[in-house]
Amino acid sequence: MAEGMSVKHLLYFSPGAWGRVAMDPFSQLILLISVVSFFFFQWLFHSVSPWASSRISPGFLKLTHKQKIEWNSRTVSTLHALLVGLFCLYILFFDEAVNQDPVWGDPTLVKINVSITTGYLISDLLLIFYYWRAIGDKFFVIHHLAALYAYYYVLGQGMLPYFANFRLLAEFSTPCVNQRWFFEVLGYPKSSRPNMANGVLMAAVFFLVRIAVMPVYYSRMCSVYGTEAFYRVSFGGRSAWIFSSICLDIMNVMWMHKIFRGCYKVLQSSRKSKAESQENGKTD
Repeated sequence: MAEGMSVKHLLYFSPGAWGRVAMDPFSQLILLISVVSFFFFQWLFHSVSPWASSRISPGFLKLTHKQKIEWNSRTVSTLHALLVGLFCLYILFFDEAVNQDPVWGDPTLVKINVSITTGYLISDLLLIFYYWRAIGDKFFVIHHLAALYAYYYVLGQGMLPYFANFRLLAEFSTPCVNQRWFFEVLGYPKSSRPNMANGVLMAAVFFLVRIAVMPVYYSRMCSVYGTEAFYRVSFGGRSAWIFSSICLDIMNVMWMHKIFRGCYKVLQSSRKSKAESQENGKTD
């Protein structure tokens, strides 16, 4: 050891001390929120959803084992979407720092929201892999990994808070998508009023929060391109931002196409059945 190096300096360079210096209190809080979020959503899946669903919906007890797994997964998904979506709206309307500087604005609230979603995504990925035969879906795996890749830069470096938060608007379409599946496994006819109302609402909300907002999102992206704030973002951060955005939106367009086709078929079949019933009534 070089002479004159004090105990204080030795402690500073020790691995334990370096870890304490590197992770500030807020970063520790964000890590804690992610871990708590992970275990919270695991608890909802394994305990709360089965208990509540069996009491709220008697049809839950008649489902197969695989259907119950997916039911619980979708219940947790809906709760996460409502929690994060409402928080996202609050930030979008009231967080002036993020809206004024979309690249480097104060990311405090966004980090908290993203850390909740990070815990959920990791929890959901674990469940997808563990129950692959029941809920395995390669598109969901790609979706979750792309989102986590982007969120790594948001949580680690505090960059792009506006865009990270804007992405969470998409969660508002999740409850309707899940409700469509609930109606299906409970035996509701596709032409039933609850199913049709949810289908139309699902298509409208999905379009509004995932497709119609694309011009707003990418125009804001273009507005910061080439600025000093943009070039302060690392190459990895820019790659994660652009790659994940394009990847997620390609899947959104694919899902929108499927939803639109399904909604159109249901509405068409409903019109035909009404026309046939009217003709039968006239004949009688």
